[in-house]
Amino acid sequence: MKKYTSMILSIILILLLPFQAFAATLDDVKTIIRSDYVGNFDGSLESAKTIEEVMALLDPYSAYFTKEEYESYMNTINNSSSGIGIVIQKHEKGILILEVVNNSTLSQTTLQAGDIITEVNGQSTIEMSVEEAQALFSSEENMVFNIKLLKTNGSTVTQSIQLGSSSQATVNSKLLYQNVGYIALNTFSEDGAQLVANAYTKLLNQGATSFIVDLQNNGGGFVLTAERLIGMFPGASYAYKMQSSSSTSLVKASQQGILFPARTRLLVNRHSASASEMTAAALLDQQSAILYGEQTYGKGTMQSFYTFSDGSVLKLTIAEFFGPKGTVVKNVGIKPNIVTASNPLYTAHYDQIIENLANYKKLPSLTDVPTTKTFTINFNKEIAKQVNTTDVDIVQLGGTAVKATIEANGKQLKIKPAVPLQKGREYMVIIKPTIRDSTGKPMLKGYYLKVSVQK
Repeated sequence: MKKYTSMILSIILILLLPFQAFAATLDDVKTIIRSDYVGNFDGSLESAKTIEEVMALLDPYSAYFTKEEYESYMNTINNSSSGIGIVIQKHEKGILILEVVNNSTLSQTTLQAGDIITEVNGQSTIEMSVEEAQALFSSEENMVFNIKLLKTNGSTVTQSIQLGSSSQATVNSKLLYQNVGYIALNTFSEDGAQLVANAYTKLLNQGATSFIVDLQNNGGGFVLTAERLIGMFPGASYAYKMQSSSSTSLVKASQQGILFPARTRLLVNRHSASASEMTAAALLDQQSAILYGEQTYGKGTMQSFYTFSDGSVLKLTIAEFFGPKGTVVKNVGIKPNIVTASNPLYTAHYDQIIENLANYKKLPSLTDVPTTKTFTINFNKEIAKQVNTTDVDIVQLGGTAVKATIEANGKQLKIKPAVPLQKGREYMVIIKPTIRDSTGKPMLKGYYLKVSVQK
């Protein structure tokens, strides 16, 4: 029987076994599956006559690549491919678009996150794997596809898409109001953990004292990257529990040179999958971060890559993973500590801010306010006519403070944003205790309220 080599994502290198590798045959693929596959079969493995028939029996995360398809797939994970500039995930009705990359040509089309690609050039995508779609959309530049879309409103449209150069940064970061460092990891690329560490150091140098890490719409990638990211959180000694076809093991996190502070927030949503869920489960089980958002996708399995000498590759589900304390991920997903109805970034940033407002009183929240809202705050004493702009902050949650004009009139304070508020966004109004009454005495405490703008 011919032999093969294997590559496991948690190791990220090809394990050169002490024998020669040959091109894949049907018998080779079946032998690997009998030995290592973890999952159900949709039919009889022994009756399958081709590799394609074999793959149709397995779970949607197992796949067989040609050399070119595998290269396209790996480029997608590492955000280095050309294509139509979308982040995708498998859906029962086809291929779900999670995100349209901003600097792609598609950002100027009607394609939107939430759309489902149901056909490509007349071919149904219901049985098409994510890997097949990624390979298809990573063809030569300028190739044109006719794509049928199921829109979020239930309508269907067909449009032509031309391949071009597209890219998405693996990590995005910025400093939010009150020195909150925000880091979004868009894919678990090979260098993803190092890029997060670089962003952390940069934000720290800018004055960040607390952090929010965003894994929304992150469909996963390299397991070793997850092990390294988990190792950046306090108390996260273990990355996951793994159950393969032959054993169960508890895998340690890979401790790194940086450590996020306690009470760091982690954001997830329904499209956070695979390595994102591994990270979420580890941090939840070990109370190493506070999770915000929606219940995650529920993938919960790990894949290994078996490479043949002709460059073809078998991607096979070889284990189920759990949180270090046994939290189930597969078909369930991870429920965050704080479930949010809107963008979890707004809530996480709000909570991070109020942790530093100990001597402040919360006022009732305002909802569905117009974009031209002027805020009026009433006091029980007359306010000094001179109010400094630093005495009041209007904060765009998930962002920074916005400019505003402030006018004191008797016991009333009027705050008007310099520019209209953004539709659908959430804000905070913070009244600092530095405001003085007409006799020059400062207030005993500050005030804050949360604001939601109409869509």
